[in-house]
Amino acid sequence: MKERGKFSYALLLAGSLFTAVPGFAAESVDARINRLERELAELTTAANGKLVAIQAPSTAEPVSPPLLSTASGTKVQFYGFTRFDISYDTGQITPGNIALWTQPKISGKNDAEWNLTAGATRLGLNLSGPDTENIKLTGNIEFDFLTSVSTENNQVPRLRHGYLKAVWPASDVSVIAGQTWDIISSLLPFVDDPAIMWDAGNIGARHPQVRVTKGFLVGEKGRVEVAAAASRTIGEKNNTVGIIATDPGKDAAIPTLQGRIAYSAPFLVQKQPATIGISGHYGQEDWETNNTGNHKTLDSWSCNLELAMPVCSEITIAGEYFTGSNLDDYYGGIGQGVNISTVKEIRATGGWAALRFNASPSTSLSFGAGIDNPNDNDLPLNARSQNQTIFTSVVNKITPGLILGFQLSQWKTDYKGAGESNALRAQSSLTYKF
Repeated sequence: MKERGKFSYALLLAGSLFTAVPGFAAESVDARINRLERELAELTTAANGKLVAIQAPSTAEPVSPPLLSTASGTKVQFYGFTRFDISYDTGQITPGNIALWTQPKISGKNDAEWNLTAGATRLGLNLSGPDTENIKLTGNIEFDFLTSVSTENNQVPRLRHGYLKAVWPASDVSVIAGQTWDIISSLLPFVDDPAIMWDAGNIGARHPQVRVTKGFLVGEKGRVEVAAAASRTIGEKNNTVGIIATDPGKDAAIPTLQGRIAYSAPFLVQKQPATIGISGHYGQEDWETNNTGNHKTLDSWSCNLELAMPVCSEITIAGEYFTGSNLDDYYGGIGQGVNISTVKEIRATGGWAALRFNASPSTSLSFGAGIDNPNDNDLPLNARSQNQTIFTSVVNKITPGLILGFQLSQWKTDYKGAGESNALRAQSSLTYKF
């Protein structure tokens, strides 16, 4: 890593750990799933929704009055939003509609680009009931169109969430089965870009999983939560010359195991608890080294710290730190998990820190930075060796259903043995929520 990169990384890590003071807390990770999605629909971060007053465990996620009821007694609520994004980049940013990293310069040039898309438009169904005396049932099915497998004006739907949840309120136990957010690194930066700083310090995605969560009350206002999950491992295609392409994650002998422990209690703001959570995962990928059955088992793992705290009713600071290897499936390592030439894992470290100021009930301002730093010794020549961004964003609710967002960000991506590329990105969004 260059000296300048070390200094930037040190500042970022210090900013994240600045919030690590006694008294941090974390809301239920299961409740966070739905709260996070509602906040994103308003072009704000999920972290705001996580910082709420500690209360008795919810029997089910809050659901607005249903539009219909099925023959089985299940209540169904339809929701979503239409969203239009427009961005201008002074250099080429991958993939364009969202920002992950800057492309390397070709012949000393990196052309500017415009991007316009409606792919972040979202449709969903909230399901609830029928309940019994002991068990509360909910579920969620949600799609958007933010995918690269179709043309820009003929986009195919993408499943974001599809899960059921059973809650035993008396025991503060819940079970989730289906596809939803990972347990690890459950905070999100305060950004307007739908990519949420993936590959630039923020890790964690969505996977099919079976999850069990148990809560424990601590004192009058505190709560400890323990969550564990077995999730689908998705590895990059084994494209080694002469090897039949396979998914090494599917070939592995075990699912990926995820775990998280968190504590909740108010600190500086009585009705908005602070947050601390420690999480991690371990999985394997089975890489074929030839077509006769020989293979090599590679590990995927992470250890993560998430911290967030309301300083006052208008200001929230938050940050995450991660370290691990083979993290491309979780948007770590700048999208690089395995060195194909050596068939070895790529280690990476990074994180993000951010501050949000609610200037009024309808307007919020945010500032932050993120960095993802793979280990240079694990990388082939010309690979992405460091990716960092600094951003500021503004979100304004013109009406409760019409929301305008704007974000300005600076991106810099280093390439091993090939210098660096830079780009300034101006991005705006207009959302009609229903």
